[in-house]
Amino acid sequence: MAAATDKNEPHQQLDPKYDHYEYPTIAPAPQPGHPGYTTPEQDAQVSQLRMMLEQGGFNDNLDTLTMLRFLRARKFNVELAKQMFMDCEKWRREYAGVGVDELVRTFDYKERPEVFKYYPQFYHKTDKDGRPVYIEQLGNVDLTALAKITSQERMVQNLVCEYEKMADPRLPACSRKSGYLLETSCSILDLKGVGIAKATSVYGYLQAVSAISQNYYPERLGKLYVINAPWGFAGVFSFVKKFLDPVTVNKIHILGSGYEKELLAQVPAENLPKLFGGTCECAGGCMLSDAGPWQDSQWVKPANWETKKGADAIDNTNLPGPMGDKVVENGKVTEAGHAGVPAPATQ
Repeated sequence: MAAATDKNEPHQQLDPKYDHYEYPTIAPAPQPGHPGYTTPEQDAQVSQLRMMLEQGGFNDNLDTLTMLRFLRARKFNVELAKQMFMDCEKWRREYAGVGVDELVRTFDYKERPEVFKYYPQFYHKTDKDGRPVYIEQLGNVDLTALAKITSQERMVQNLVCEYEKMADPRLPACSRKSGYLLETSCSILDLKGVGIAKATSVYGYLQAVSAISQNYYPERLGKLYVINAPWGFAGVFSFVKKFLDPVTVNKIHILGSGYEKELLAQVPAENLPKLFGGTCECAGGCMLSDAGPWQDSQWVKPANWETKKGADAIDNTNLPGPMGDKVVENGKVTEAGHAGVPAPATQ
């Protein structure tokens, strides 16, 4: 059966066993392989992938939208999508010693306000298409100061929790408000004040989180605006993009210090923090507000992972991470009492 029963009425074929969405399931615009615009062959590949995974003993996360994201990430090669999904599920079960589902449910990032003084990373409202906006500032990064506040493993664990919260409840809330399916974010990476030395110092951390994003959260990037890009950055990217998927390249916009006009064309001024040329000034500061449809009772519903609250939440401040007590500094993994060794490569 074709995904669209009428040319003017896109329709996504769903599976009653796994698909229990309480938000729109049709993409906002016709895009090959996206919900509502799949071909009969692609619908068959979704069923084939799900059946192969069931036969392999997998029962979780087999809903149609997830299957499509993994298939798109692997150009609808079912075998490659299957391997990617299996690797992801293994990682989810083992991550941080407790698994991703338990981590997001219990993680308490008490040090967030202090960490954000040196490395702000936050979601804030939505772009003109209704997607959640994610902002990251690298200019104030100070790993020596951060090491006194937290550890790299907790910073990475926090990012994993934020990926999970983007998937649920942020994106479902944004989809309900917009009236169509939203599966991606609009990201802003601010490089103001970033030089070669600073970029090198956080390379290990960025390498780790980039690998997690690419391998375990496919098809989540809608647009990426790199603002205040230093001189020469655009030239380097022009060379690097030759090796990237054209679909990915089209999502990335490299802008210098005069970025406001292009950025404001994507993010409404009232949704963009004043620091970046917008007009928003949240009480208590935009970076800690977590403002967006996911805070509005009209649009948000409890996330699937939200099963324990309040007094039942576990304080896992000392939860060990995948790298134990190690931190990455100046491109090297260091540990109390040990000399630095090269940071492990992430594929």
